[in-house]
Amino acid sequence: MKTYSLLTALAAGTMLIGALPASAQEVVAVEETVVTEQTVECKDHYSSSWRDNWYLQLGAGMQVPFTDKTVGGDYEHHITATYNLGIGHWFSPYLGFRFSGYYGKIHYDYNRMTTANYANLNFDIMWDMCNSIAGVDANRPFSILPYFGVGGAYSWDHKSHGLGSDVYSHPNGKNREWMLPVSAGIQLRLRLCKYVDFFADCRAAFMADNFNTAVQGDPIEANVSVTGGLSITFGGRKFTRYNPCDYLDYINTLNGRVNDLRGELAATTAALAAAEAQLPCPEVSETTIIEQAPMLSAVRFRIDSSNISDEEMVNIYNCAQWMKANPDVTVVVQGYADRDTGTAPYNMQLSQRRCQSVVDALVNKYGIDPSRLVMEANGSDVQPYDVNNWNRIVLFTQPD
Repeated sequence: MKTYSLLTALAAGTMLIGALPASAQEVVAVEETVVTEQTVECKDHYSSSWRDNWYLQLGAGMQVPFTDKTVGGDYEHHITATYNLGIGHWFSPYLGFRFSGYYGKIHYDYNRMTTANYANLNFDIMWDMCNSIAGVDANRPFSILPYFGVGGAYSWDHKSHGLGSDVYSHPNGKNREWMLPVSAGIQLRLRLCKYVDFFADCRAAFMADNFNTAVQGDPIEANVSVTGGLSITFGGRKFTRYNPCDYLDYINTLNGRVNDLRGELAATTAALAAAEAQLPCPEVSETTIIEQAPMLSAVRFRIDSSNISDEEMVNIYNCAQWMKANPDVTVVVQGYADRDTGTAPYNMQLSQRRCQSVVDALVNKYGIDPSRLVMEANGSDVQPYDVNNWNRIVLFTQPD
């Protein structure tokens, strides 16, 4: 903002000097403004809307409990089916959360084979290890997601079974238990298409010794599950990237223009002083020379956006003021999009939206006649700058 304001002030000063009568002109003392450089951390920052990066998981698999066994047995006979439903959200490319529920029957030994119904609900913190280590990639085909969670679990209808089909009541008479498990696991995701992933998930839930309704032996018991299924993404899978260093070259260009205007202003002041030294000059009639102020040439946009930021609105204002000072001039509003982001058809639409945003601001906010504005959407087929990020831009030009 400081650079833009200085540009406007210098341009206005040039116009004022040219417009004053020779007899009234005086040497203008210019106070130099020093533009200091600030150290900027060149680091990518990401943000997203709460409407994006939500997903729903549906899965099924198997589970096996690890409890105190009072009768020898084979863990293969303890494997049962489990069903999984989860919903989650990524609030950054690296971290997210998930609510995940499981249900199924469990088999364990307590004097004899025992069965029960088991359900639990977990809150998990998810970590995208690939994005953290290898860099953010929204279209990465394979992801590794470790997680840690807490939750609640409930088991009921505990029944012991004999050698035949006989069913006995549970030895200690308890038929239900509440537990607060702590769990950890890892999920592998394979991208199938833009909105659907296949996932394989391994979770170990650790809980108190009353998991099998009996307190004895080891103080910690566990339930291990392996599930697989589909993860469906809603609301888009995207994050907006911002790096302050993307704008450093643009700022340096503006600083160079400031220095050029300083030089022009100093030369104008010197010429004015030389002319005043020759006064009076009666044989020459006084004339007023009006110079057109330079028009700032660009409005920059963030990636995949057609919204005009507050910082760029100063260029819209300057263009409007220039057009009001030059009422016979037509301006061409040329929109572009960078080539490395999006497809050519999408970028063409994006550049059209950027042109429309600029035209709407000039017409609705500053009262410019729409007949004096011509829109040209160039998409990403034409790149006015060699630096890719600079091409997220709208340029003001005049017809040939």
